[in-house]
Amino acid sequence: MGRMVRHFRILAGWVVFATVLLAANSSARADDVTVFAAASLRTALDEIGDAFERDTGHRLTRVYAGTPILARQIAQGAPADVFIAANIDWMDWLEAQGRVVSDTRRDLAGNQLVVIAHGADLSPWNELGGEAWVDILDGRPLAMALVDAVPAGLYGRAALGSLGLWDEVGGHVVQTDNVRAALALVALGEARLGIVYRSDARAEPRVSILGVFPEDSHPRIRYPAARVAGREHAASEALLDYLQSAAAREILRRQGFVVDDD
Repeated sequence: MGRMVRHFRILAGWVVFATVLLAANSSARADDVTVFAAASLRTALDEIGDAFERDTGHRLTRVYAGTPILARQIAQGAPADVFIAANIDWMDWLEAQGRVVSDTRRDLAGNQLVVIAHGADLSPWNELGGEAWVDILDGRPLAMALVDAVPAGLYGRAALGSLGLWDEVGGHVVQTDNVRAALALVALGEARLGIVYRSDARAEPRVSILGVFPEDSHPRIRYPAARVAGREHAASEALLDYLQSAAAREILRRQGFVVDDD
């Protein structure tokens, strides 16, 4: 298990590093735009990105990782044009440093926090009580994104604490660098349960949603987007506009995200 988790962390770091180098060394053209986006957006943003390229003629480079990894990369000068975070705190952190342009910031969508299990078409729980967790875990891991840094982990720990479950199940937690890595551990059967976003669970047929955490058990889940300071060009503005288009909102909704008019 330890080797598996380390593998996910090392792989995530190398993917971000390699993609950043590629973007930094590519020729800067007015129709190129690079977006750094929270890992939970991968499935939806890949589809949106393909439509954006087709509809606008711009070329989009997508870099996915945990929100804190990407925010720190931007703070260090990584060549991102647009940043989409999985919570407001990391966007606030960059804004306070002048690394994103405040008046371009907007919330794109929301999400729900769910508990998943390995296996398809499993029956959902009637309630999120402690006995159900202990029985199904049976000493096996509960996969979560980093509970002190990554938004999905922060939301998950807050929800478990609010429901009085952290003391019972916290000792089972195996932490990963981002929520998609936690999803993968459950999908592969390396973890029995996981706490991820509803959109993640919708993207993975090898897991089932057992329950949805009450909205008041954790901070509201929001995905803010903004242009990175010093990266002014038409393509970045076009991407921000496209992310709020009817086509993009429909893709987000279909992939399990919550948009304002839901």
